Amino acid sequence: MKKNFAVATVDGFVKVSGALDIVGDIAITKLPNFSPERAAASANSIMNSNKSVKTVLAQTSKVSGEFRLRKLTCIGGENKTLTIHKEHGCTFAVDVETCYFSPRLSGERKRIALLIQPNETVVNMFAGVGCFSILIAKQMPSAKVYSIDINPEAVEFMRENIRVNRVIHKVNPLLGDAKTIIEEGLQGCADRVLMPLPEKAIEYLSYALSALKPSGGWIHIHLFTHATKTENPTETVKQKVAKTLDSLGVAFEIPFARVIRDTGPNWYQIAADVHIT
Repeated sequence: MKKNFAVATVDGFVKVSGALDIVGDIAITKLPNFSPERAAASANSIMNSNKSVKTVLAQTSKVSGEFRLRKLTCIGGENKTLTIHKEHGCTFAVDVETCYFSPRLSGERKRIALLIQPNETVVNMFAGVGCFSILIAKQMPSAKVYSIDINPEAVEFMRENIRVNRVIHKVNPLLGDAKTIIEEGLQGCADRVLMPLPEKAIEYLSYALSALKPSGGWIHIHLFTHATKTENPTETVKQKVAKTLDSLGVAFEIPFARVIRDTGPNWYQIAADVHIT
């Protein structure tokens, strides 16, 4: 869950920087250089306004590194980073300190799950704790999903989430670099490939292509892009993807793209559906 949020502090009214992310019973916010007293007051206000929240964490660094992690500091409630998050009838265990997880992708996860056709094979190249993969398997029980992530902690949670959500024979968790796993065993098998990692999407696009069946299929790709007020961010992403695909010599169309969220002033995360024909 994402909420825009403002809180009252001991020194008056202070706007929490950015939006409030709620993962299970943990709220994650960004705070400026507040004193401990003001941070604690902010945390109390957040918990009073969201009765299900038991812990408030302040994000103190950008998301970075191979595992897409961030530094978190407890500023109120129980000092923990492990929680159970529920969405669309699925249950996900996650440690928000050791695994990447974004509640802001909930709508996109549901959108993709509803696109899956009977008996499709799906390769999820950047699966995290398994949210896209598990929701797909619950939505379309005849689908087979290869669910890949390079973070050992995330894959352990993925395995547990697969068990809890009763999709053991439908989702196959795989630990490793997606390009290596595809090269060594998943070439030419997929009807659909998911690429929900904007930082590596263009770099790994050729591997997504190699995972598709010779007849083609769909690639669902995420990218960050900058766009001024006079520019269309979705068109910018379409052009970037088209340029890469043209260089790879494949026939394609991009019938759909949308803004998932803004990530900063004039910066956006875009999801695009690419049909390889």
